[in-house]
Amino acid sequence: MATWTIPTTSLNDLPDVILSNIIAAISDVRTRNSASLVCHKWLLLDRSTRTSLTLRGNIRDLFLLPTCFRSVTNLDLSLLSPWGHPLFSPTTPASTATLIAHLLHQAFPSVTSLTIYARNPSAIQLLAPQWPSLKRIKLVRWHQRPQVGSGEELQALFQETTSLFCLDLSSFYCWTEDIPAAFIETSNLTGLNLLNPSFSEGFKADEILDITKNCPNLKEFRAACMFDPRYIGHVGDDSLVSIALNCPKLSVLHLADTSALVNSRADPEFEGFTPEDAKITVASLIELFSGLPLLEELALDVCNNVRESGPALEMIKLKCPKLRSLKLGQFHGISVPIESKLDGVAVCQGLESLSIRNVGDLTDMGLIAIGRGCWKLAKFEVQGCKKITMKGMRTLASLLRRTLVDVKISCCKNMNTSMSLKALEPVQDRIQRLHIDCVWNSVDQFEDLDGEDQYDFDLNRLDQGGASDQQDESISMYSKNKRCRYSYDLNCTSMAFNSGSGNGFSSSSWDRLQCLSLWIGVGELLTPLAAAGLEDCPNLEEIQIKIEGDCREWSKHAKFPFGLSTLVRYPRLTKMHLDCGDTIGYAHTAPSGQMDLSQWERFYLMGIGDLNLSELDYWPPQDRDVNQRSLSLPAAGLLQQCLSLRKLFIHGTAHEHFMNFFLRIPNLRDIQLREDYYPAPENDMSTEMRVDSLSRFEASLNRRQISD
Repeated sequence: MATWTIPTTSLNDLPDVILSNIIAAISDVRTRNSASLVCHKWLLLDRSTRTSLTLRGNIRDLFLLPTCFRSVTNLDLSLLSPWGHPLFSPTTPASTATLIAHLLHQAFPSVTSLTIYARNPSAIQLLAPQWPSLKRIKLVRWHQRPQVGSGEELQALFQETTSLFCLDLSSFYCWTEDIPAAFIETSNLTGLNLLNPSFSEGFKADEILDITKNCPNLKEFRAACMFDPRYIGHVGDDSLVSIALNCPKLSVLHLADTSALVNSRADPEFEGFTPEDAKITVASLIELFSGLPLLEELALDVCNNVRESGPALEMIKLKCPKLRSLKLGQFHGISVPIESKLDGVAVCQGLESLSIRNVGDLTDMGLIAIGRGCWKLAKFEVQGCKKITMKGMRTLASLLRRTLVDVKISCCKNMNTSMSLKALEPVQDRIQRLHIDCVWNSVDQFEDLDGEDQYDFDLNRLDQGGASDQQDESISMYSKNKRCRYSYDLNCTSMAFNSGSGNGFSSSSWDRLQCLSLWIGVGELLTPLAAAGLEDCPNLEEIQIKIEGDCREWSKHAKFPFGLSTLVRYPRLTKMHLDCGDTIGYAHTAPSGQMDLSQWERFYLMGIGDLNLSELDYWPPQDRDVNQRSLSLPAAGLLQQCLSLRKLFIHGTAHEHFMNFFLRIPNLRDIQLREDYYPAPENDMSTEMRVDSLSRFEASLNRRQISD
């Protein structure tokens, strides 16, 4: 009797072209690495289709330089170890430096986008000529600027790379006067990022004018500016108009005051109005919008009042029909609806992302108008708006239920943690990214939810106000199904809050939440987070925690640990950013009765070993008096308990014998010490930062056997 075998078909039976496209579509690095281990064919396809690569490892180990990634076009050399050390130091022989640059070119001949840590000009001078067809370059430097003439480093770059289209200096410590001096004959640039927080004052009006004159083909322009009218050369009406005249092709424009780039929480008691008004008028804003018809993304983060901006923002709909993202800081009057008529930013129906900061006159009615008019919003951020409450935010969330997936609520006086989460109940099963402030009250009261307050506006006129048919259908659906605590009656002229107990929703789970960002004051505990409303987050993968405050005002911290162990309730949590960089205190010289920073690190890191983390970025607290951010002994001992870690970035320094603790983490493959704060310490010969110490640790790390 004959035996018939059923032929089997596998993925390898696909034509090579199709299989190559499938593997090329994989973006996650670890997934690509796993795919390359399947068979030799998949290994070759992975190597031939990988276009982006970040090199990590010691530059002295050139024999380990991979030579199989011939198709890489985007190469990142900014994370080579020892991190921040000059790639070509003054003591490196010229022949050796030239050889290193040549070997990098031979290994990656197709590079068109390059990121390098350019601590001194030699990195630019040696690497840029290796790829004459470079189109994009990002320079990174946190150390002090070398003693060279204004613009000399960048002029050398433009002389070597004539085809450069995009330049990113957002992480490059330099002087503002270096930039215009280098752009004398640079007309090819289409992208320029000068949004650098290291600038003490930002670019002044004449510098903005020179830059835009020399780069008329810009399509993306980001810059830190001086908007304060008390300073000579501040950016005002004339500067905004000149940008539109000199660069009419702009699709991305981001101008921000340097103080707005500092990642710190403002005073929640701040009313939103500054003593001085910016020299920006409605007429100049309208002229700016009229001159940039291709604009798709706009950010004007000013730290002085721009009053009665509503009429100018209404012109965006007509003058900039492609605008999809808008960020406004210190703009007032952006939405002041009268009855049911939409005004200001609320008429911009095409917006998909809206961020507003320090809008002193924004009320709940303004929020509701934004929810009605901007019905496509997928991302909404509100910061420092004192007059908004949970009711207004909850109504906006209800109106945007179909689209909203990314929300940030920060520094709003009437919105503590519980209220912010309560306000987002209508969209909690859809939100993917969320930022809230951890502001706890001993007793949270929500009696006003059940009150008689009403927001009166004519829902029959939603179409006149700019709402969509989808929004009408959404409102009708909520009214019929009673899934929300609000009732919407399209035959009436009011929207009232229903009374009664319970939240009115079928589920309290944040089903799609993937990334959670938290701000918390120094000395506060993380423990109440679950009780506030974030108990069930089954798909949460990443959490970012920023702790801010002055430890020196505390004689002792709480008896209990900070509460990281409470995060074990999130089963898929694998990535954490724990930022204590703005937590300041005494490093070694704590007076009698005061705590040094090592005790605070113990307080914050206790319980981190209970989490199943694979990636951790940790910023130690710092002693600003000595410009020191260093890992303490208790911190090193607690971090070594994270047995599942594969990547550990410490944004500071550590002693060599503290680093040896991490050799006990079985699967740790990637670890770095990074002094990425301005200005980074120059002394590389101390026991905490010297190159030989880190090199010895890396050698011990690489000698271990790791399962995969």
